[in-house]
Amino acid sequence: MPRGRNEVQKTMRMIGALLWATAEAKAQENLARPSRRIVVSIPDRKLAVLEGERVVKVFATAVGAAKTPSPTGSFTIVERLADPTWYGPRKVVPPGKSNPLGPRWLGLSKKGYGIHGTNAPASIGHDASHGCIRLRNSDIEELFEMVAVGEQVDLIGERTEDTERIFGVSETDATLVASR
Repeated sequence: MPRGRNEVQKTMRMIGALLWATAEAKAQENLARPSRRIVVSIPDRKLAVLEGERVVKVFATAVGAAKTPSPTGSFTIVERLADPTWYGPRKVVPPGKSNPLGPRWLGLSKKGYGIHGTNAPASIGHDASHGCIRLRNSDIEELFEMVAVGEQVDLIGERTEDTERIFGVSETDATLVASR
């Protein structure tokens, strides 16, 4: 074989070994921590990260507006992007302060939906998105480091015993109990 071909093959083997080692290290890192699950209570506009039944962290969110509601059901994280580009119907917004996705994107197995930051922080706590779950930019950066591709995301559309256990009694429920 010509010397050039040998060098290319040797380089390709080294690259392959490096990629395998990197993937193996990432897999070991994910095995080293407990599996996590995200639960979003749409009526409470809150997101919780759980390890088993233990609540690790709760974040305030914005959820889908009445005309563009957030989907409900169980999904998985299928994509993690730092500094995402937003592809809108008539324009593309690169990463930066005017990007509606903020600094991070966690894509869900429901195509077109995800958990992301925002360029409209006043929307947090409201029904304001086009169906995605929005967090403050500092919160999405923290959440991004806490979860991995493949982890479960439950979007729950009504109060349940599970959401009450995770998030506590809602303000509406507390008002009803107090008025009795």
